[in-house]
Amino acid sequence: MALQPIPSKAPAASNGAHSVQPIPVVLNGRTLEANRRMPLNLDWVDQVRVNTSAVERRAATLVTRRTVKKDTQAAWLLRAIACMDLTTLSGDDSAERVKRLCAKARNPLQRHIVEGLGIEDLHLTVGAVCVYHAFVETAVKALEGSGIPVAAVSAGFPHGLSPLTARLEEIHRSVEAGASEIDIVITRAHVFGGEWQALHDEVAAFKEACGPHAHLKAILGTGDLMTLRNVARASWVAMMAGADFIKTSTGKESVNATLPVSLVMVRSIRDYAERTGRAVGFKPAGGIRTAKQALDWLALMKDELGRPWLEPALFRFGVSGMLGDIERQLEHHLTGHYSATYRHPIA
Repeated sequence: MALQPIPSKAPAASNGAHSVQPIPVVLNGRTLEANRRMPLNLDWVDQVRVNTSAVERRAATLVTRRTVKKDTQAAWLLRAIACMDLTTLSGDDSAERVKRLCAKARNPLQRHIVEGLGIEDLHLTVGAVCVYHAFVETAVKALEGSGIPVAAVSAGFPHGLSPLTARLEEIHRSVEAGASEIDIVITRAHVFGGEWQALHDEVAAFKEACGPHAHLKAILGTGDLMTLRNVARASWVAMMAGADFIKTSTGKESVNATLPVSLVMVRSIRDYAERTGRAVGFKPAGGIRTAKQALDWLALMKDELGRPWLEPALFRFGVSGMLGDIERQLEHHLTGHYSATYRHPIA
């Protein structure tokens, strides 16, 4: 059985329109299915153990022992673009800013870079555009015909402390407005209190509110969770509740995505897949700003989960400024010179 992904950017032969392509997801020789809700298994949660020192040592090797150069590096950076959730979540967001962001999402690289790399036939776009609920309709209209999904941050983002009924209603409204992906934030207090059934029920309710077509990304707020064991336990509960993705951060915490936290979450995804035969995606967000960081996270996914998790159906970066740095690096690859940052605006 092939996992049905979020719409891909594979161009049709005749008009360049986007289509949904099934992506077989295989881990250790086993074909996986899409995730779905299952009852909470407290034994799995209680069995979680994390060796913090070992995690930190393993994460350190990603930045010291993995490197790609020249054409290979350019190819990996193009892969990073395809896996971006290009995001604007600022207090001064406006419809015009969102429209500019969507224009960049459609054409993430300047024309001379696309032609210089010879990638016109790729019809490269980002994986999705992520906005507040208030701008979902604006983004949907601006992206019409592109096949690029719109993701909405919902459920009381970024704190997740509004009444549950209000959070569920916000998800319903975002889906009705055209969002095909919903990024929710969990109630961190459930983790601190070990209230795993409450956390499971909450995420399951959010998933149900998404309806049959919208994908749910569960933001754990890892910078607030204090320990890597809490991160792993919250990951397991969110996956058992039916989350399509688990995501590190809102981008609003004092500490957001880090490689040690990401390693713990990615290995939770791997262990969950081995136990259940179901695939869950991963989204690091917050503080990822450079092309070099993009390569670090891509290496993590490739090493720990394999090639299927280098597709936008199972891996996303939550970023705003990183695309500009990748564009600069690709121009340097072509010309041997770095251009000024202001020549690569995002929105």
